[in-house]
Amino acid sequence: MSVDFDVAAVSRSDTGKGASRRLRRQGLVPAIVYGGHLDPELIAVRHNELLRHLDKESFYSHVLNLTIGERVATVVLKDLQRHPAKPFVLHADFLRVSQDEKLRMAVPLHFLNDQKSPGIKAGGNVSHTMTELEITCLPKDLPEFIGVDLSAMEVGDIIHLSQIALPEGVALAHVPETDEAVVVMHGAHAGAGTDTEEGEGAA
Repeated sequence: MSVDFDVAAVSRSDTGKGASRRLRRQGLVPAIVYGGHLDPELIAVRHNELLRHLDKESFYSHVLNLTIGERVATVVLKDLQRHPAKPFVLHADFLRVSQDEKLRMAVPLHFLNDQKSPGIKAGGNVSHTMTELEITCLPKDLPEFIGVDLSAMEVGDIIHLSQIALPEGVALAHVPETDEAVVVMHGAHAGAGTDTEEGEGAA
């Protein structure tokens, strides 16, 4: 996969809550970059720049260029800490990647062609029991998402994990003992009943 995102960072040496608060007052997000058989490095990135990137779903499952001063590291975003009540990013973790070492990443599922399915045309509705998959692959094979084609689903059909077509070079990080459901096509009455019960429960 090509690298489309560039993230600028600066090195930092101060640690602790006080140092992190000072950085945030300056519009910076405390962060760390680790892995790649190198020592972890404390960095900071511009909050506004990071937020712009985070608006794009592919940023979470994409190889990134992280520029620290005059150095450029190839990384992926591994963890993000957000403020529980405000639209602020508190901390970010970046993992260095090597082209010959496999990554373990969570990649979103995109559900495609549902409106073409016989089940939807018959008044059914789709229930997604998974929204992402944890996969392993080399950085060059990292997909932005994994597509699940729903165009052939009838009412009562289930797409299981074993039926998901993974891109070449991509494997599941963990294969469960039971073949888990990913998508279920419910009948119209089943869907309506579910909505009513949820509404009554909420009330």
